[in-house]
Amino acid sequence: MCGIAGILENRGSDPQELNSRLQALAASLRHRGPDASGTWNDALGFVGLAHTRLAILDLTSSGNQPMSTPDGALHIVFNGEIYNFQALRADLEAGGVQFKSHSDTEVILRLYERDGSAMLGRLHGMFALAIWDSRIRRCLLARDPLGVKPLYFSIKGSRLAFASELQALQEQGLTGNELDPGALLEYFKTGSVPEPQTLLQDCHCLEAGHYLIWQEGRIAKHRFFSLNHEYDDISPETAVRTVREALMDSIESHFISDVPVGLFLSGGIDSTAILALATKLGKRNLDTFSVSVDDPTLNEGETAQRTANHFGTRHHNTLINADRAYDSFGRFLHGMDQPSIDGFNTYLVSAAAREQGIKVVLSGLGGDEIFGGYKSFDVVPKIMRSGRIGSYLPGIANAAGYLLERMSPGNRLRRMGSFLRSDLSPASAHTCFRGIFSTHDARQLAAKYLRCAPNDVPEVLPPEISALDAREAVGDCELRFYMRNQLLKDSDVMSMAHGLELRVPFVDSELLQRIGRIPPELRLRSGKKMLLEAVPEIPEWVSKRNKQGFVFPFEKWLSQRWTKSFAEATRRIPNKKATWYQRWSVFTLDAWLQRHHLGE
Repeated sequence: MCGIAGILENRGSDPQELNSRLQALAASLRHRGPDASGTWNDALGFVGLAHTRLAILDLTSSGNQPMSTPDGALHIVFNGEIYNFQALRADLEAGGVQFKSHSDTEVILRLYERDGSAMLGRLHGMFALAIWDSRIRRCLLARDPLGVKPLYFSIKGSRLAFASELQALQEQGLTGNELDPGALLEYFKTGSVPEPQTLLQDCHCLEAGHYLIWQEGRIAKHRFFSLNHEYDDISPETAVRTVREALMDSIESHFISDVPVGLFLSGGIDSTAILALATKLGKRNLDTFSVSVDDPTLNEGETAQRTANHFGTRHHNTLINADRAYDSFGRFLHGMDQPSIDGFNTYLVSAAAREQGIKVVLSGLGGDEIFGGYKSFDVVPKIMRSGRIGSYLPGIANAAGYLLERMSPGNRLRRMGSFLRSDLSPASAHTCFRGIFSTHDARQLAAKYLRCAPNDVPEVLPPEISALDAREAVGDCELRFYMRNQLLKDSDVMSMAHGLELRVPFVDSELLQRIGRIPPELRLRSGKKMLLEAVPEIPEWVSKRNKQGFVFPFEKWLSQRWTKSFAEATRRIPNKKATWYQRWSVFTLDAWLQRHHLGE
C-alpha cells in the first residue's frame, strides 16, 4: 500500500522544475508510505512519476518505486496489493522472464510488458496504478474492479496530473478552485461525492474497473470489469458451501504479507466471520482492534472482547469519550481528503492499530452489501413499490411530493417528497432511504455556497441499475453508491493517514463473481442468514445480537463539548429541525473549504 502521483506534459517542461513538483507530491503523500519514496522523470520533462512506499511485500529496497523494466522502456507506480502475484510470476518465469525483486509491483510491470492493458483482467487484488510506456509515449492509469483504491486526476490544457489523494493535487497547485455544482448537490443529498466527480470542476476520480489511456494529450477511457446478474440453479446446501469456500479463499489471499496482519473486530457478524474463518485457516497470534464509546447503548467493546477471548487473539480496545474525540478531531479533519459524514471511527481505530506496530489490517466492510445486512434491503423495495403506485397518478404524486419536500417538518418525509418527484428508479429510492437532505434542501444549501439561484444548480443523473430483482437492485446501489463513494474512500484515506494498509476480504472481485451467481432469494435473505449458515463458528452472542453498526454518540457529544463548533452549520441549514448528521455534513464541508481556501 502506497501513495502514487504523476504529471504528464504533452509539450514538455523544465525537467528540474518537474522533479521539484514530483518531490513535493511525494511529500504530500508521505503519510501513505513512510518507508521509502522516489521519483522518476524523463530527460525532456514530458513525464514524471512519484511514489511513497509502505513496505508490505519484499521489504528490501528492491521493491521501491518508481520501478522500471531492465531495458528502461516501461516505468510504473503502483498502490495496492495483488493477491495472485505469485501465480502470475510463475507463469511469466515459465516464459523466460527473470525477476530482480519479490514484489507484486514487478510482476505487474512484466505482465504489462507481455500483455499490455489486457493484463488488468488477470489481476486479483486492489490497485491504482500508472505505467508509462516510453516506446509509444503512452501512459496507462487503472483502478481495481470494485474501487478499493482511489485514483484522482486533473486536466489543465495539455497536462494531466494524478495522485492517490485529491488533496495532494490541491496542495501542489495542480487543480483549479472552482466547485463542481452537481457534485456539491450530490454531497448534500447523500453525504458523499459520486465518482467520477469530485468537489472540484477540473478534477475527476477514475471509475472502478476502468482504465484511462493518455497519449500526446489525448485521453480515452475504457471499462475492463463489470458485475453481472446471471444466476445458477443451485440448492441451498450448494449455495452455503459455495459461500464458505469463496470466503475461505478470499481471506487466505488477503493474509499474503511479509509483515504481521491484524484485524478490526467489532461486535458484528462480518468481522467475526473473518476472524472465525481465519482461525479455521490456521492463523494464530492475531492482534485484533476495536473502539468502544462512553455510551452503553452503542458500546460494542464488551462483545468484541468476548469474541477475541473466544478465538484467542491479542485484543486492543480504545475507549473514546467526548473529550478524547474532540482532541483527535483536528487531526481527523486534516486527514480528510474530501468532506464526508463518515470516517471518524476508522481514523481512531487505525491510529490504535498503528500504535501497536501493525501495518496491515483486515476489515469486515462489505459483508452487509453482499449478504443483505442493511435495513435498506427491506425498506427500499417498499419505497420502489410506492413509486410504482404513484406512477399511475403522476400529477397527484408530483403535487404530494412538492408539499412533502417543502412543508414536512421531518427529514425522512422531505426525502420521500423528493423521491415522488424523481424518476422513481432504484437509485432514487436508495437515495431516499440513505439520503442526508431532500433534493430541495440540498439545492438551497448548494446555492448558498455557489452564490447562485437554487434552480441554477444542476442535478447529476445516477448510473442505471440493471438488476431485475428488487433486493439485488438494492445490493447494486449499496455497492456502487454507499460503499464505493463513501465507505471505501473514507476507509482508504483514514487508514492511510496513519500509514496503515486496510484490506477488505468481502470487497473482492473473485469472491463477488463466485457468490454473485447465487440467486438473490438465497444470498440476500434478511438477517444475513446465508453468511451465518456458511460460518457456523460465529458465536451466538454475535449471531443473535441485534444489528447496531459501528457508530459514535455524536448527537450526545454535540450537546456537550462541540456545541459552538456546529452553531454556524446549523444556521446555514434551511430546515431548522436539522439532524446531527445534517449539521455534521455542513460542518465538515466548511472545514474542508477553509483548509483549502475555497469559496472565499
